[in-house]
Amino acid sequence: MSGISTHVLDTATGKPASGVQVRLERQDPAGKWSSLRSGQTDQDGRCRQLLPEGATLAPGVYRLTFDTSRYFAACGVEGFYPVVEVTFEVRDGESQFHIPLLLSPHGYTTYRGS
Repeated sequence: MSGISTHVLDTATGKPASGVQVRLERQDPAGKWSSLRSGQTDQDGRCRQLLPEGATLAPGVYRLTFDTSRYFAACGVEGFYPVVEVTFEVRDGESQFHIPLLLSPHGYTTYRGS
């Protein structure tokens, strides 16, 4: 089974960031990005599957884009980063990726989760 998932935690509030728009893209060999799927974090701050249904996770460069400006506006907070982009590489034999985002109005961090 192939998959890409994410989880967004608002570290300023200590709660999951629900309602964050997330877009998954893949880069072709010429460097052009193509959109694979978009989603929105649920009440638990998760997008459980961003890879399109039936798709196989092929080796290559992928990018997750988080629309943090809308999220912070909905929270009544002024954020510094209007968008967070996380670019990562999938290698042969890899099939499952979970990429959490720890978010605050003036900073963020990410890592490869399990």
